[in-house]
Amino acid sequence: MPPIDYAALPVTYADVAAAATRLEGHAHRTPVITSSTVDARTGATAFFKCENFQRMGAFKFRGAFNALSQLNAAERTRGVLAYSSGNHAQAVALAGRMLGIPTVIVMPMDAPPVKVQATRAYGAEVILYDKHQVVREQFAAEIAQQRGLVVVPPYDHQHVIAGQGTAAKELFDAVGALDYLLVCCGGAGLLSGCALAAHALSPQCKVIGVEPAAGDDATRTFHTGTLQTVHNPDTIADGARTPSLGTLTFPLVMNLVHDMLTVDDTELLRTMFWLWERLKIVVEPTGALAAAALLEAKRDFRGARVGVIISGGNVDLRWAAHALINN
Repeated sequence: MPPIDYAALPVTYADVAAAATRLEGHAHRTPVITSSTVDARTGATAFFKCENFQRMGAFKFRGAFNALSQLNAAERTRGVLAYSSGNHAQAVALAGRMLGIPTVIVMPMDAPPVKVQATRAYGAEVILYDKHQVVREQFAAEIAQQRGLVVVPPYDHQHVIAGQGTAAKELFDAVGALDYLLVCCGGAGLLSGCALAAHALSPQCKVIGVEPAAGDDATRTFHTGTLQTVHNPDTIADGARTPSLGTLTFPLVMNLVHDMLTVDDTELLRTMFWLWERLKIVVEPTGALAAAALLEAKRDFRGARVGVIISGGNVDLRWAAHALINN
């Protein structure tokens, strides 16, 4: 990789470190687990950072709390709006409840019911929309303007990215230097934040983003150097159905990430259920993306120390049961 101009990056490791301090006592320090079975299968020494055990079940709580906790008094009184298919929605709703900030969440009608129900249970007002009829960012902006709400986007936000990076910071704090760090990628908020942590704490570590094959916009962006898009990708990884990298995550990915890989839904489903059965952890499809790259041998990781971010565990069990029976 060419030399990195850190001064030109929109978020820095200092922001990640500050977020870690802000999150202390509010976010869970999630466990890192190992598996001799995984190591024997892959030839690697793998460390799984289990953000499925994070508050509300996903890494998204880190970025949401970091962002909401920095709002001023007037902004807190007005409230915030977020748009999300599920995990960012729940994260903002929970962070808002903890901080006493009203929350309005815009969600697609086909969002997993378990995520919609949980978002409402955390106290948010949920507004559903038809993703085939409206552009969510435009729809959300109109509501925010009408109500005077602060918009907290799911990934393209300095404080959100910094908060997400604390997951990797904790991993490096726990296990030391790594050869590779595998991270799922939708809009690349988590990938960007984790890459910042890796470059600061384990400079030789190669950071690799993993996308669903049907939503490979970031992979195409990485390999072409120009921003690519995808429209409503048909994938079970609902947390990675983002249209493109953002204005902040694009330069972070291009400067800090070493490679991008994709896995198809069949591989993703196989990995998800394997993790359930062998590691005894409940992981959602998006949460299994990084693990799928390792377990499906998308690259030769033999002999390497590999960190894997398990990003979330908010799976609809009825959908999972149907998927298990029919696959």
